[in-house]
Parts: sequence; structure tokens; C-alpha cells
Amino acid sequence: MLEQLNQYIWSYNACDSGAPRSPWRQFLQIVVMVGRDLKEGMITLRAMSLVYTTLLALVPLLAVSISVLKGFGVHDQLQPTLAGILAPMGKQSVEISARIVGFVENMKIGVLGALGLVLLIYTSISLIQKIESSFNYTWRLQGSRSLMQRFSDYLSVIMVGPVLVFSAVGITASLGSNQIVGFINKLPYMNDLLYLGGKLLPYLLVIAAFTFIYMLVPNTRVKFRSALYGAVIAGILWEACGVLFTSFIGGSTTYTAIYSGFAILLLFMIWLYLSWMILLIGSSISFYHQNPERLKWKRHSPHLSAHMRLQLALQAMVNIARSHDQQSELIPSLENLARYQQVPPEELKPVLDALQRDGLVQQSTQDPPFYLPGSSLQRIKVVDILRSAREAEDNDQTDSYRSDLAVSKFLTELEHELESLVGEESLVKFLQRFEDESGHENSLVQR
Repeated sequence: MLEQLNQYIWSYNACDSGAPRSPWRQFLQIVVMVGRDLKEGMITLRAMSLVYTTLLALVPLLAVSISVLKGFGVHDQLQPTLAGILAPMGKQSVEISARIVGFVENMKIGVLGALGLVLLIYTSISLIQKIESSFNYTWRLQGSRSLMQRFSDYLSVIMVGPVLVFSAVGITASLGSNQIVGFINKLPYMNDLLYLGGKLLPYLLVIAAFTFIYMLVPNTRVKFRSALYGAVIAGILWEACGVLFTSFIGGSTTYTAIYSGFAILLLFMIWLYLSWMILLIGSSISFYHQNPERLKWKRHSPHLSAHMRLQLALQAMVNIARSHDQQSELIPSLENLARYQQVPPEELKPVLDALQRDGLVQQSTQDPPFYLPGSSLQRIKVVDILRSAREAEDNDQTDSYRSDLAVSKFLTELEHELESLVGEESLVKFLQRFEDESGHENSLVQR
């Protein structure tokens, strides 16, 4: 039974444009892959790290935010908003939000001085930086934003974000007393519609907020459809987890009996951990939805054989050369080349780096960059491409291995035999063979 289910799930290839679409099987594949990521433990560790950073930076972040909110006259919505976010904690949400607001009000920004204000802003920015790092991990991103990008993006999040959030909460809270809403409520069937809308509104607000986070935080372009896909699942999980957490608190007095006054802090940390876990899970779901080729790789870091590395290098050079000669509409960026070969970009990157190091390719100055031939296609030899692929991950580790003279001599002779077999065939000649074989395949298909 288990083997049949496994065959049913993984026999579907989301990257195959010719196959009929199966969103259900793609969803099952995403669930399995996210479960694998959770089992590896890095997402849970990053969620724990974010809990610690949140506890450190929460009060400074709110202090900076409330100083901005006072200019817009919406700072009074701070405590109700916090209480709404912490609503799954039941009656204790009011006490925790009141204490946090009390800490914030006791922090006099005007008394801190220039150095204190700088440290306050730095603590707030460090939280956002840690959040970006965690989201970049779920998106398999190695690089981060530049210093100027961090300063502008993070500062706009700190300054503009709270105004939008608290303004939306204030508007939502005032809708119930609005005269227009009261008039609409008297119309036939509108009472039931408004009641249903009131039930759905929390889910819609959470999904909208999660979609905004998934599109803004990762240091890459996230498609709206993928961000919404992850946000819907994460939003449902967040609301469902809130209901379960509320019932757990209401039916358990063990924590209060054991931890006494520390029970509130402990429950607050548990809810923070669950919230960050759900956010990171939703981000991982968005990643797999936007990159369906990743669903074929059941391991986080797949092991590439020497043959696979040669195939990656040669196919990448073919795609780069064909794009350069305008024989293909594929823009040879790292993501597009990896998507064409259905391989994770971090596995293709060392191969392209080796080709660039040997002068066979070069990167453009555009953002994001794409690859160009390092010289004329007539001067690029196929044997040089194969040699670069074989030495892609050698780096400086060659001298770390011991080898007898006979073994080294045999491998050298084998390499010479390969070079003599390939000869001086240029990339242009290989492309001609590539075009001839592609035309032959097309003619067979037409027959």
C-alpha cells in the first residue's frame, strides 16, 4: 500500500508541460518535501532562534514603531493589536499585551541620547535581518541584500509597516460601529453575509499579511501566485493552531501549577515558536510551488556523479552558446539554466564557476546577471569544457589525497585518451551536431 501511494505521488512530474496537470499530486509532493525539511531540523532551529531574537528586539522595535505611530495618531491601537495577535493565549493575552505596552511606555526615547537611539534602531534591524536570513534559508539563497538595500528596506519596514498594520486594525475595528454598515445590516440577507464575512475576515487578513511577507522578505523575486499559495496554507494552519492552543491553555492548569508566575512567559514563548514555525513552513511551501523542479530531488543536497557533472557543464554551454547565437529564447541566467536542466541552482553553480574560472563563460553586468561565452565559439573546445567540469570542485584539495605513482600515471593517461578521442572539436562543430540530431529527432516524431 505504501509503495503504491509513493508511486502515485512521485510518478507525476510538475515540470513536464506535456503531461496533464495534477495540483493534488503536486500538493502531496510539497507536503512530503516540507516534512523532509522539518525532519532535518534546520527550520525548527531557526524558529527557536527567532523566538530568542524576538524576545530581545520586541520592546525596542515597538518603541521605535510607537514613536512613528504617534505622528499619525494611531498609537492607541498598539495594545488592542497585540491582544489580537496573542488572542490564542486566551485571557492571558490581555495581561501580556498590557505588560509589553508598559515596557514600551517606560522606554523614553528622548532620554536615550544619540547612542541609545542608534542601539535601539540596531536591535530592531537585527530582528528583521534574522528574519530575512531564515526566509532566505527556506528559499535556498546564499547571498543577502547589500548594505544600502538593507538600510533602505529595513528602515521602510520599521517606519511604514507599523502605520499600515495598525491603521488596518483600527479601520477593521471601527467598521462595526459605522453607520453605513448598520444600514447594510438591515437589508435582506445582508445580516448573514456580514456574519460570514466577519468569520472569514481574520483568515483573509492573516493570508494577506503572510502573502506580503513572503513576497517582501526573501532576497529574490517571489511570484504572487506562489506567495499566495503558501500564505493560504500557512494562514489556515495559523488559525487552526490558534484554536488548538486556546483549548490547550483553557483545559490545562499544569503549567500554572508548576511554573507559577513564569507560566505566562513560557506560554508566550511557545506561541512565538509555533508562529515562526508556521511562517517558515509557509515560506517553504511557496518555494516548492515556485520551483517545481525541486520536487524531483528528494534530498536537500543531492550528490552528483562525475557523469552528471559533465552533462551539466556541456548542456549549460550548449544553452549559453545557442542563446548567444540567438538560436534560443532562453535567457541563460543561473535560475533559467538550472530550471531547463531540472537541477537545483546550487548544484549547477560550482560547474558554472569552474567554466568562468577557466575563461569559457563570463557573466553580464545586468541584475540578475546572465552568462555569455568567454570567447568566440570557434575557440572554445569541447575538451576544455569537460576538463572544467571534472575539476569543478577540486579547488585546493587535490594535494590532500595520497595517490601512488602508478595510479596517478594511469589517470593521466586516461585523460590523454579522452582528449585524443574528443580531439579539437569546437563548440561550434558540436552545436552543428546538436542541431542535426535535433532535426533528425523532429523528423522521426513527424513520421
